Amino acid sequence: MLEMTREEFEELVAEALDRIPPELMRLMDNVAVFVEDEPPADDPELLGLYEGTPLTERGEWYAGVLPDRITIYRGPTLRMCESREDVVAETEITVVHEIAHHFGIDDARLHALGYG
Repeated sequence: MLEMTREEFEELVAEALDRIPPELMRLMDNVAVFVEDEPPADDPELLGLYEGTPLTERGEWYAGVLPDRITIYRGPTLRMCESREDVVAETEITVVHEIAHHFGIDDARLHALGYG
């Protein structure tokens, strides 16, 4: 397994977020991004997870709710990558993938766009 400290991985996630176009970042609403070492035990290869209500599904009822949560998982990313460059690329893909869910884009469309 590739070695990388949690701090280094968190920095890669922050850099991936910085590469999201500012016009998209301004549209993100009530969402927080976290880094965790491992995903839930029932899905050990999960790289990222979006939990919340996509912007496309929010209605008048959407008020006073906790922020949506995007979690990027360090362990499975490091286990699947062979180099730091692979981690950088995979982290960026995962961050974009989870942000896309916040915007209401489903897995089928993401796979078609190359963000599998």
